[in-house]
Amino acid sequence: MPKFVMVTQVEPEAVRSPHTLEELERKVMDSIHSECPQVKWLESYAVLGRFDYLDIFDAPSMEDAMKVSTLIRSHGHAHPEVWPATEWARFKKLIHAMPAA
Repeated sequence: MPKFVMVTQVEPEAVRSPHTLEELERKVMDSIHSECPQVKWLESYAVLGRFDYLDIFDAPSMEDAMKVSTLIRSHGHAHPEVWPATEWARFKKLIHAMPAA
């Protein structure tokens, strides 16, 4: 199943208190589990920098990954970016199969 990396930036006005983040997460994840039952969440991280969170998940298709992003946006005040990802070992196999320059 394809793997996706998603980074999300939450708007400051979306968070009234630190506990609001946990409530928002619960609502978003309930929505994702309901609308995208085949999506498998692998990892979640809080990060420093431009983005607030980094998540890694498997989804059956690009369309399912787009649904995840849309559901996060629909809960308001969050800006996700989703990137398809290939494991490094698989990527190396792909480049070794390519013709030499």
